[in-house]
Amino acid sequence: MGRVEGKVAFITGAARGQGRSHAIRLAEEGADIIAVDLCEDIPSIGYSMATLEDLEETAQYVEKTGQRIVTAKADVRDAAQLRAALEQGIGELGKLDIVVAQAGVAGMKGEPQIDAWCDVINTNLVGTINAIQVALPHLGEGASIIATGSTAALMDVAKVDNPGADLGGVAYLTSKRALSGYVYDLATHLAPRGIRANVVHPTNCNTDMLQSAPMYRSFRPDLENPTRADAEPVFGVQQAMKIPYIEPIDISNMILFLASEEARYVTGMQMRVDGGGYLKWYDYHV
Repeated sequence: MGRVEGKVAFITGAARGQGRSHAIRLAEEGADIIAVDLCEDIPSIGYSMATLEDLEETAQYVEKTGQRIVTAKADVRDAAQLRAALEQGIGELGKLDIVVAQAGVAGMKGEPQIDAWCDVINTNLVGTINAIQVALPHLGEGASIIATGSTAALMDVAKVDNPGADLGGVAYLTSKRALSGYVYDLATHLAPRGIRANVVHPTNCNTDMLQSAPMYRSFRPDLENPTRADAEPVFGVQQAMKIPYIEPIDISNMILFLASEEARYVTGMQMRVDGGGYLKWYDYHV
């Protein structure tokens, strides 16, 4: 029997990267999936977003596990779109047990800068709140809410020239700190109902967000057009362990734990999967 056998998980940002990995991992352990993604570019964000084809590919991977999946194109910044997508999924799959608020963007070097700020805040923070709020009426005792934070939320930015030197970059840190506090407070209110809420904080993760021109420029501001080969040796500054980044599956395994009965009394936690990054850049208390 799988570790989340018979459960239904609602995952935002599921078309690729961490979101796809979470969908596959939960399905491997017996969960059915409601997967949503924007599936279009955001003009102020300097790298390409996932596509409908990516979301369809996620569905194919999940179906290969033998589990069911319902997909929908939806913008987490729009609560009405999310609610419609979730209700469609519940209509087909019957219930909801797990929420994984994964959707997020990084606005480093985004232009216009104020647009990058707004798009990052509205996706990462408001989008997380929207995903949780539309799900709450459907959650009962034993449910698990998991939001994706970032080691950026915990970092003392005065100590490192990190991706946060412009408005879009600062918005990333700000949004992840704010959602961490939101989920912490939420956990207090939901605990009497037997609903758990936790945040997972990844360090650099080997996805399209990290492997992008804006991120390369953030890590190598000394170069006009740095490549992956230029940036990768510097990625390790974020971690105490000698690694440039983690893989999506490393986060998915933590998501699976928090979604499972193994974590039935784990709530209000800030779970770091960061290669020791917190040991280097510890600053923020939640």
